[in-house]
Amino acid sequence: MIEGFYYTYVLRSTIDNNFYVGYTNDLKQRFEAHNFGKVPSTRQRRPLELIYFEACQSQQDALHREKYLKTHYGKMFIRNRLKSYLTG
Repeated sequence: MIEGFYYTYVLRSTIDNNFYVGYTNDLKQRFEAHNFGKVPSTRQRRPLELIYFEACQSQQDALHREKYLKTHYGKMFIRNRLKSYLTG
């Protein structure tokens, strides 16, 4: 990943197929933390797959994007964006 960026990301649980949306400035480290059980909100939903991410130039932009992706319209955006991936 490129330094200086913030990443909004979507994980999918292989257990229940539900999404988890978050943001970070170190995507690789954060993804590993999720899969090693260091993040309480996803600990019981492991293993997780990284299915989508976006790079933002500021923390504020990444946070706004995270909040949007957690809304009904944001979830619809993800499902439409990844339609062929999610349906096989």
